[in-house]
Amino acid sequence: MKHLLSASEIEELAETRHVHQFNENALRMTRSIGEILDLERLGIHLVRLQSGYESTQFHYHEATEEFLYILSGRGIAEIGEESTEIGPGDFMAFPCPSLPHTLRNPFDEDLVYLVGGESRTFDVVHYPRIRRTMTKAQGHRRWSSWDDIHDV
Repeated sequence: MKHLLSASEIEELAETRHVHQFNENALRMTRSIGEILDLERLGIHLVRLQSGYESTQFHYHEATEEFLYILSGRGIAEIGEESTEIGPGDFMAFPCPSLPHTLRNPFDEDLVYLVGGESRTFDVVHYPRIRRTMTKAQGHRRWSSWDDIHDV
């Protein structure tokens, strides 16, 4: 079992293009480094966010904690109702449930960050700006419009 990825090995990894299912402008170029070293309970990814793109749809999790550590470039973190410019060395953590959040890159240079979180088989993710909730369970992901969700 391998326990170390060198910087040169990480640099040689092909980036995977990820487009968020609810936001076509959320395009991340990703190197998934945790699974190469057989991490099963944590997802660790090196992400490059090009100019003009967002990281995800504004969201928060019910069951999965996550973090971001900025390595290079600048971006705008939207956390709750606030927007803050972020840069190298800045760290964000989102326990669950947390304030809704997203990240965008309106600047000319790429934004590069390390993102990690728990790899759970179950989670509920809320997207308040588009009024949707996604449920992840038993290998499936399903979403509902908030107009179709009723209190019991």
